[in-house]
Amino acid sequence: MRTYHQGSLAVQDRVGVRDLAEHVGQSIGPGIRPVAAAFLEAQPMLVLGAADPVGRVWAGLLTGRPGFARAVGPHTVSVVGGISAHDPLAGAVTAEGTPVGTIALDPRTRRRMRLNGTAHPSGRGFVIAAEQVFANCPKYLQKRELYGFAEDPGPRAGAVRHGTALTPGQERLVRTADTFFIATAAADGVDASHRGGNPGFVELVSPTELTWPDYPGNAMFLTLGNLESDGRAGLLFLDWRTGTTLQLSGFAHAEFGPGGRTVRFRLDTVVEIPGASPLRWSAPEYSPANPPLPKDRP
Repeated sequence: MRTYHQGSLAVQDRVGVRDLAEHVGQSIGPGIRPVAAAFLEAQPMLVLGAADPVGRVWAGLLTGRPGFARAVGPHTVSVVGGISAHDPLAGAVTAEGTPVGTIALDPRTRRRMRLNGTAHPSGRGFVIAAEQVFANCPKYLQKRELYGFAEDPGPRAGAVRHGTALTPGQERLVRTADTFFIATAAADGVDASHRGGNPGFVELVSPTELTWPDYPGNAMFLTLGNLESDGRAGLLFLDWRTGTTLQLSGFAHAEFGPGGRTVRFRLDTVVEIPGASPLRWSAPEYSPANPPLPKDRP
């Protein structure tokens, strides 16, 4: 599998970072090194990006006691429990194999790891055959402490909310978010990534449209490259205090201007699952890398 497809290369050329991207891309490999395996096995959550049976791209949250997701070989990850029946990605992992992107993010240590490949069902959940494995820097990651696991058995089917536009309560969750996850797709696979900033960095244009600044990162432009090639995207917002998840699926594109890059997302489907995650996290310690928002600048 080549490191970059034409979409990523086009964005790298537009921004003028092709040489840097080639250097950074050398860190991407198909193997799961011991340090990566140890990090993954210590995590209580994993974000999964994939397309549902009708082609919509979603980002979903998987949780469990540390070890529920772990490397079982140099190129294979096992995920116990699979995908919740309430998640729009339920049933997406097929016997023929499903392209997936994952990100394991630890707010306690501001570390993250991405693993992309193909998922297949197993007797205990599913396994992922790794094709791309790499770490990211801690930029824009808010630090949080894990209080523990809620005793509640999880959401009731009747509590799950479906829609085609954000409700006022969902708008508040987006407006106050300091973190979200984004899944994107292209012909060669799926990628899941993280976006972070000070609360308010995601701007609501309308109940069906939002934007956010694309802060400087690792120069690979895997997310923007996928949007350049395909456009489908899934966003995952998490209420870290209550475990509620808000999943949006739609289309996005990047806009380039003299003041930087902005991503514009238009949703067509919304799924809110109260209490989807049993994890309960502390209030954040914001990353020192977060740029000040325009309203906060002197």
